[in-house]
Amino acid sequence: MRLLRLFYVVLLMLLAHNVMAQTTMVAVAANMKDAFGEIATAFKSTGKPDMRVVYGSSGNFTAQILNGAPFNLLIAADEHFPLQLYKNGKTIDEGTVYAIGKLALIAKTTSGIHLLESQTEIAKVIVKANKVAIAKPELAPYGRAAVEYLKAEGLWDLAKDKLVYGDNIGVATTYVMTGAADMGFTALSLAKSSDVAKETSYVLVNPKSYEPIKQRMVLLKGAPPEAVDLYRFMQSPQAKSILQKYGYATP
Repeated sequence: MRLLRLFYVVLLMLLAHNVMAQTTMVAVAANMKDAFGEIATAFKSTGKPDMRVVYGSSGNFTAQILNGAPFNLLIAADEHFPLQLYKNGKTIDEGTVYAIGKLALIAKTTSGIHLLESQTEIAKVIVKANKVAIAKPELAPYGRAAVEYLKAEGLWDLAKDKLVYGDNIGVATTYVMTGAADMGFTALSLAKSSDVAKETSYVLVNPKSYEPIKQRMVLLKGAPPEAVDLYRFMQSPQAKSILQKYGYATP
């Protein structure tokens, strides 16, 4: 009887392993959540199987992949992390830039803060705000861009003691939506999403004050055909049209 139970345990483990092996695992930067959700739906409508999609920070995904996480495709928020994986021999090649992101400043609608694009007006609202949310710059490219912007515009000293950090841009955006911070930096794609737009207003910040956010994707070694197909679909006119709708520029 014990041998029979052991047999079933081993069988279940093997089946679970096979299911995991057959499921395409995609790591997607948090700023891409709404846009990629629509792209994934379009991709699946072509007859492709389900994928397992995980959203988070590009830095965390890179660390996980370097430590053996079984992702097949990384759709990152910058170039640094995908190229780091390439240099470490984890990817098929250097991948490709699929989008160029834009940084936006959002404010909670009920905070009484009214956003205007000028540096002087942004300085005033930073002074007024209780907290300013950004993603952790060491993990999230949009957080790094926010720090670059604040320093370039001479706003760092006003903001630095008010900053609250999220592990990724989605978390930082949630801080503003829930009122944990009056305002914060996010991706334009998230600022334009319906859920965020219900709770916040936004302005684009000066794009000359931060390095262009070139978003790169890479296929990991051993990626299954479904991952390769998705990689190619991300470069299709249909996917580019969706990305542009969410505020991205496309190559």
